[in-house]
Amino acid sequence: MRHALAISVGKAARWATMRRGGGSAAPGLVAERIDPGFLRATLGDLPYGVVVVSGTNGKTTTTKIVVELLQSQGLRVFTNRTGSNFSRGVVASLLGEVDLRGRLAADIAVLELDEAHAISFIASVPPRYCLLLNVMRDQLDRFGEIDHTARLLHKIAVATQDTVVVNGDDPRIGVPAFTADLTASVRTFDTDPGLHRLFPSDDALYSDTAEDVPTAPTGPPINADDTRLVSIEDHTAVFGFAGQAHTVQLQLEGVHNYLNAAAAIALTRAVVGDRLDTPALLRALAAVKPAFGRGETIMVDGQPVELVLVKNPAGFRLSLASFDPADVATMIVINDDYADGRDVSWLWDVGFERLREGGVAMVSGHRCWDMALRLHYDQVGFESVEEERGPALDAFLAAHPQGRKRIFVTYTAMLQIRDLLGERAYVEARVS
Repeated sequence: MRHALAISVGKAARWATMRRGGGSAAPGLVAERIDPGFLRATLGDLPYGVVVVSGTNGKTTTTKIVVELLQSQGLRVFTNRTGSNFSRGVVASLLGEVDLRGRLAADIAVLELDEAHAISFIASVPPRYCLLLNVMRDQLDRFGEIDHTARLLHKIAVATQDTVVVNGDDPRIGVPAFTADLTASVRTFDTDPGLHRLFPSDDALYSDTAEDVPTAPTGPPINADDTRLVSIEDHTAVFGFAGQAHTVQLQLEGVHNYLNAAAAIALTRAVVGDRLDTPALLRALAAVKPAFGRGETIMVDGQPVELVLVKNPAGFRLSLASFDPADVATMIVINDDYADGRDVSWLWDVGFERLREGGVAMVSGHRCWDMALRLHYDQVGFESVEEERGPALDAFLAAHPQGRKRIFVTYTAMLQIRDLLGERAYVEARVS
């Protein structure tokens, strides 16, 4: 009765919040208050269990890739598509999928979970598989030092029942000290040594630049159960697994997403096993489009505007290395809301020299003057600074009506700018 009441009231709350246009996690909070066992009752009996995807960078995009690859193998997949990666966000997503009797039409659940909040989730529903991406400095005002983040990920791995997939290049999670006490089997994804300088760990982040990176494979063959990003060139990536090299033309933007793709392949192989349909997997991978706000392109007045999410030094650095600034008008929007992290001192750990030649057209957001000062110290010119996102975006679009435009955004800024761009694109379509 408690479970049925939670579903009914939660669905009503979800309907009400959708009518208001927000509050994606609120219905989950309502349902959890009524039935604390909601997650276990709904997800506990899925045929392939639950996959937890966690780590500092790349959770949303990697989860999206995993879902599409598993679907290419004929599995029905439930995921928290809203990107709300707390337990209540998962419950809110479930309320949109379960029927009134609490049945979920899925074979497997693939869930992006925040490193800290995953701990409460796994106490209710131990994952069958987990995919651990990396440990980087991110929102230190929330989590503290990165060794603490690694300990959180270790708790997820310990709770995992079947297979743990880890980043073999990460010095905190891809090492025997992290995996020695796990009861689940361990697989890895990694990069060829020729690509290591392009994907620095947190420890190596400041030791070299991402320029002049050799992309030809230089490393030894990998174990049959593991997956490697072998080489990259433009949008083409070569992945090594099951003793063969597989070349894929990707629609994903940014070199970091090629490593996310390798992670997704490794996880899919662990779940599907010997029944893997490799041609179907490669076709699905080639068709994957960028996740919401992560390298997404929105057309406004017939011109492309790219959104690039940046949340920490490693992510910002890789994004700057991935996207050629030539002939592109650039805008940067930095917020310091809770979801962004209150402490924006991490901006000083990013080198912005790559933007010197073209400069930055507009700087905006709650911490626009912090960002402008950071650019000044790296001798990067900027045309305008405007804290309010709406006027800043209008001025940016008006000053650069033609050609490509790129906006680097923190998380809450991404949501705001994406909505503003959507309004302008909608107005254009409606008038025409």
